[in-house]
Amino acid sequence: MSHSTRRARLRLGLGASACLLAAGLLPAPAHAAGAADATDVTDYAINFDPTAEGAKIDDTMYGVFFEDINRAADGGLYAELVQNRSFEYSTADNTSYTPLTAWTVDGTAHVVDDDGRLNARNRNYLSLGAGSAVTSAGYNTGVRVEQGDAYDFSVWARAASGTTLTVALRDADGTLATARRVAVRKGGWAQYKAAFTATRTSSNGRLTVGSSAAAALDMVSLFPRDTYKHEPNGLRKDLAEKIAALHPGFVRFPGGCLVNTGSMQDYSEASGYQRKRAYQWKDTVGPVETRATNSNFWGYNQSYGLGYYEYFRFAEDVGAMPLPVVPALVTGCGQNKAVDDDALLKRHIQDTLDLVEFANGPVTSRWGKVRARMGHPKPFHLTDIEVGNEENLPNEFFTRFQQFRAAIDAKYPYMTVISNAGPDDSGSTFDTAWQLNRDAKVDMVDEHYYNSPQWFLQNNDRYDSYDRGGPKVFLGEYASGGNAFKNGLAEAAYMTGLERNADVVRLASYAPLFANEDYVQWRPDMVWFNNHASWSSADYEVQKLFMNNVGDRVVPSTATGTPSLLAPITGAVGLSTWATSAAYDDVKVTDADGNPLFTDDFSGDASKWTHTGGGSWSVQDGQYVQTDTAAENTMVSAGDAGWHDYDLRVKATKKSGKEGFLVAFGVKDTGSYYWWNLGGWGNTQSAVEQAVDGGKSTLIAKAGSVETGRAYDIDVKVRGRQVTLYLDGQEWGGFTDDKPAEPFRQVVTRDARTGDLIVKVVNAQSAAARTAVGLGGAKVAPKARVTTLAAAPDAVNTETSTPVAPAVSTFSGVAGTFTYTFPANSVTFLRIRQK
Repeated sequence: MSHSTRRARLRLGLGASACLLAAGLLPAPAHAAGAADATDVTDYAINFDPTAEGAKIDDTMYGVFFEDINRAADGGLYAELVQNRSFEYSTADNTSYTPLTAWTVDGTAHVVDDDGRLNARNRNYLSLGAGSAVTSAGYNTGVRVEQGDAYDFSVWARAASGTTLTVALRDADGTLATARRVAVRKGGWAQYKAAFTATRTSSNGRLTVGSSAAAALDMVSLFPRDTYKHEPNGLRKDLAEKIAALHPGFVRFPGGCLVNTGSMQDYSEASGYQRKRAYQWKDTVGPVETRATNSNFWGYNQSYGLGYYEYFRFAEDVGAMPLPVVPALVTGCGQNKAVDDDALLKRHIQDTLDLVEFANGPVTSRWGKVRARMGHPKPFHLTDIEVGNEENLPNEFFTRFQQFRAAIDAKYPYMTVISNAGPDDSGSTFDTAWQLNRDAKVDMVDEHYYNSPQWFLQNNDRYDSYDRGGPKVFLGEYASGGNAFKNGLAEAAYMTGLERNADVVRLASYAPLFANEDYVQWRPDMVWFNNHASWSSADYEVQKLFMNNVGDRVVPSTATGTPSLLAPITGAVGLSTWATSAAYDDVKVTDADGNPLFTDDFSGDASKWTHTGGGSWSVQDGQYVQTDTAAENTMVSAGDAGWHDYDLRVKATKKSGKEGFLVAFGVKDTGSYYWWNLGGWGNTQSAVEQAVDGGKSTLIAKAGSVETGRAYDIDVKVRGRQVTLYLDGQEWGGFTDDKPAEPFRQVVTRDARTGDLIVKVVNAQSAAARTAVGLGGAKVAPKARVTTLAAAPDAVNTETSTPVAPAVSTFSGVAGTFTYTFPANSVTFLRIRQK
């Protein structure tokens, strides 16, 4: 490659290499790495000084966050095969639920809530008529059994005159195991058990329990004997093993929105047995039949069979630090209410102190004794605890947080008490929360953000400027908006910045962890599964590569960048709504000189507009109206995708619904645009969001709401990469979207145990990157172990296909300075042994 061609390539910036290659102006990229020579011309250079010491990296830096979302617990990690085993499903969980959801009845059976129940916290039981039977449908397509595997059945039952239960496992093709007969004694409640060995493999099984005489049943259970670590109330093996393979430094649990939504009352007669409660740890320990059920925030029921004891055990089993999250009595996730009840606050603070005792207390203590009775007399060595999650009311949250922290510090001064900065990466809530945390010298602050791949490529330097003496950062939830390899690449590039700033970013976890493919409330997710298989996303493979090659200390390094000349913002215009009905009128687009590009006063039809979203649009009384208040993202667009340097003016009126209205500009396609979201987030704030390939990031945000029935004048002025926004003639705000999305990122760490230098390079572009690597005089072995993730940007792992998987090889050309060609769209780790 000539030097003039090299300069041309750099001037063109991101993606230019692919264009030049297609035009024949560049030689085909070398796919094999080779040693450098005097005439070698490279695209990039990486240099580092192995004698310098960068930030220390804690063993706990990378971990996992488990929340019961997407049926991650019941029907997922929790190995129970019977859905709704205690007949507690309710319309409080989901409007479609009944106490017999996931069951069918042959004969007579009904669910009873009376004084004959198993115990006060297990409110419902099944009354089964003589000669009748009930059949469980399990999860997904049914009850999954593997030929030759053992399964343990149990049920709590009582019968006035005694009875015989017949328990069978079948599918449409016949018997799956020899049926069992269980004799139920005359009298009160007792637990009965039986064992099955599957004679065939099936994902469509059904468990049937029939009774010869009238009987009451509760806690109908079928458990695979082969669970992770073979626990009797254990975890599904393949899912648990996927987490264990990450070697996580910590496990954050149980939420998430489960922690800071719903009632903060307990589950008792005094509180009216409230179903929609925040996750409270005391509900989830002790014998499973006494654990309170709860309505899950994500629209289903959670049995609490997987509770705090099981979380602690699992963290211990995988060698991870447990990191529980407790309610702060300020709800979030759209509820946004500060609970003003001093007695209730004191009770929750005491519950938090009791949690530390449950984890760490001696067996002679009240809660240490509970732990010991559950099978773990030794302490769990809890050192970190988080109070609250994504609170949108920072002042109200922090007032309560300080009371939690003071009480924990007084009794357990060794504990790290973690605060948070709200649900976004920036904005007024974020700024206020951070200032409160800084002023109070909080140990650690939890940040959460879900942004586009572009944002992650643009913000690798986010933590470079954080105060080294201030609170440390726990990046408790983040993801780039998809499960394609391009998402993993963007996250990998960002993680090099997390490691470089390991003195500030002490903990980090991708989220969410699990998704059952038939019960999805949130995308993306790291591990996908159904009732018979699980598979790792591209994001999982990135996390695993980093988690298994962390190192102990950063070795300072530098790399040449990819200069980029940014073109002006271009695109058509659009209108949309979100869970709202709104009307639009007098749309005008003019160029920078005031010449008209587009007008529509809706005096005729709407033929100029293309409907690409949901909802129901029609012209009514000279306005363009979207009437469906349940529909989300109802985008209609008009104009030319090549427009730039223009003004968009429109009148917008909210008619009804939860939010306000959205005015889009720079619209390229259904997944790439900017929009001004006025009255979003439950009509609590307004923001400009950028969508790139379907993933959104917030560029500017302010608190505020939209009035129903009021017409607003909206003006969006686009000049180059700069945008200024006007509301009713007053400047509302603006931004300049000119931060380059650097596709080539690196970090180098040292592994103290092996002495290896670990060179971690992300090349998130469509051409290979021939790179000169300078070791700064380090004496090293000539061979390096190389692990590479490389695939097409849109590649997605599925149950049947794994295009994104690590490839391990050996590179024999390591020297004081050598050349390595990093493949297009790749994450590469070179482990270089120091002599």
